[in-house]
Amino acid sequence: MTEQATGAHHPQPRARNAAQQPITEQVTGAQSLIRSLEEVGADTVFGIPGGAILPAYDPMFDSQRVRHILVRHEQGAGHAATGYAQATGKVGVCMATSGPGATNLVTPIADAHLDSVPIVAITGQVASKSIGTDAFQEADIVGITMPITKHNFLVTDAADIPRTIAEAFHIASTGRPGPVLVDIAKDALQAQTTFSWPPVSDLPGYRPVTKPHAKQIREAARLLTQAKRPVLYVGGGVLKARATEELRILAELTGAPVATTLMALGAFPDTHRQHVGMPGMHGSVSAVTAMQKADLLVALGARFDDRVTGKTDTFAPYAKIVHADIDPAEIGKIRAADVPIVGDAREVLADLIVAVQAEHEAGHRGDYADWWRQIDSWRETYPLGYDLPEDGSLSPQQVIERIGQLAPKDTVFAAGVGQHQMWASQYIRYDKPYTWLNSGGAGTMGYAVPAAMGAKAGKPDTTVWAIDGDGCFQMTNQELVTCALNGIPIKVGIINNGALGMVRQWQTLFYNERYSNTVLHSGPGEGAKPALNGTRTPDFVKLAEAMGCVGLRCEDPADLDAVIEKANAINDRPVVVDFICHEDAMVWPMVAAGTSNDEVMAARGVRPDFGDMDD
Repeated sequence: MTEQATGAHHPQPRARNAAQQPITEQVTGAQSLIRSLEEVGADTVFGIPGGAILPAYDPMFDSQRVRHILVRHEQGAGHAATGYAQATGKVGVCMATSGPGATNLVTPIADAHLDSVPIVAITGQVASKSIGTDAFQEADIVGITMPITKHNFLVTDAADIPRTIAEAFHIASTGRPGPVLVDIAKDALQAQTTFSWPPVSDLPGYRPVTKPHAKQIREAARLLTQAKRPVLYVGGGVLKARATEELRILAELTGAPVATTLMALGAFPDTHRQHVGMPGMHGSVSAVTAMQKADLLVALGARFDDRVTGKTDTFAPYAKIVHADIDPAEIGKIRAADVPIVGDAREVLADLIVAVQAEHEAGHRGDYADWWRQIDSWRETYPLGYDLPEDGSLSPQQVIERIGQLAPKDTVFAAGVGQHQMWASQYIRYDKPYTWLNSGGAGTMGYAVPAAMGAKAGKPDTTVWAIDGDGCFQMTNQELVTCALNGIPIKVGIINNGALGMVRQWQTLFYNERYSNTVLHSGPGEGAKPALNGTRTPDFVKLAEAMGCVGLRCEDPADLDAVIEKANAINDRPVVVDFICHEDAMVWPMVAAGTSNDEVMAARGVRPDFGDMDD
């Protein structure tokens, strides 16, 4: 469940005023690369050196403005760059060598592409004369990543490095944000060149439209004031555009319900009276049903993702559609728009506020009283909730809820993918933007730990919790070594149910409880032991300690608060808490894949009947 962005307001490469003289220096291509990164304002690079990129690491050793964080796996570098970008609003940077180093970045690049996150991935390439010869550690990373980048470059001439870096940062951070890859041949890094800044950019085909069409804005305002059952369908583009204050003003001006998708949590306060919840496969009944019964959806920076719509041809059957997005390719792609608006979400919202005010002054004001009575009845009848396990074991929902309640103010939460991701979206309150990081579009297991690392590197004074599952954690936990050695004290809460929880849930519901290859803590066969020395395998506490972290374990609900508070009190090292949870907990509500949102299940065996609505 995710959506792509509307306009971004990220810092641009630093401009020089008239009093500053242009820079011209004789340097190597590698020195030119590092100088270019300094000039565009990059302060942190996550990466691993290797043969083809090695020339760049020599001048980086002397840089006073670029901090390099040596990760343990290139996938960690990519997700860290994404977490850094999501938490700070700046462009994240990762670096890898050619061949397997570059291909290890493919997953995080695809992840950033689907969630419209601005990162620049810099890779070394074999010498230009060897390209295409299957040279040692050669991979066509430009060709490989072409479908999953906003743009990519192959640089074989050292003179092109400053311009390419400036363009890469500009493309990544403007319009609909996204990943840009810069692949640089080794001989270009080694060659002598002239470093000149600022460079002259040449992007004749790149002109993102940010200002919406006034006529479309007026029509959207007219529909809003005429509608009886409107919903503001808010996607991650509102966060990308730094438009959360404008969203609040519009929502309160109109009085319309607001649904924030998985990628938009925090764009509108969860605790605000007008917030009806998160829509989608595991959204709240009130949000899913409000969108199904709405007569108008105003989609802002959202892309009608399949996790939100369910079966597309049954989605929001009564609704007219206003669709605003910075990317014209998204409008009409899934659902035809009655009022298409291409523009930056911040400018769209600002103009909509003025247009709605004009409608009000003309005596046209929406009356949503009956609509709110209906929504409130759904909220009261089908609230989010969970049952505590009868055997007295830890409830994963309760664990996550208490982590959220006991966390310091303005804590940033990064989630892995699966049940714990959904519970973290449901049971932690997000009242501020940029406090929720997750892999929405790609659904990348292993995202949480490196993304939390990147967020903490970018915001060192902010508490960062990674909410992870025992499956996800075993994919990228090696980056805790990076955290320990680089003074990045994140906190990790492992929801350890001994299984691939979301897959197990599907096996329970759709595969007659045939649990094929979803148990994590034991091997196959009757003689396999589910536990070792009283703990599940691996022992995450010992593993955490071996990586230079503090390891804690909680199995008893009576100890829950004390363990979380102890983790919150440790700020000089990373902390890992192994929460041993019940394996049969499920995520509810749920819309089964491929079915209509009308078939939302509030709980197992509970399918509300909402009937039809009058047009």
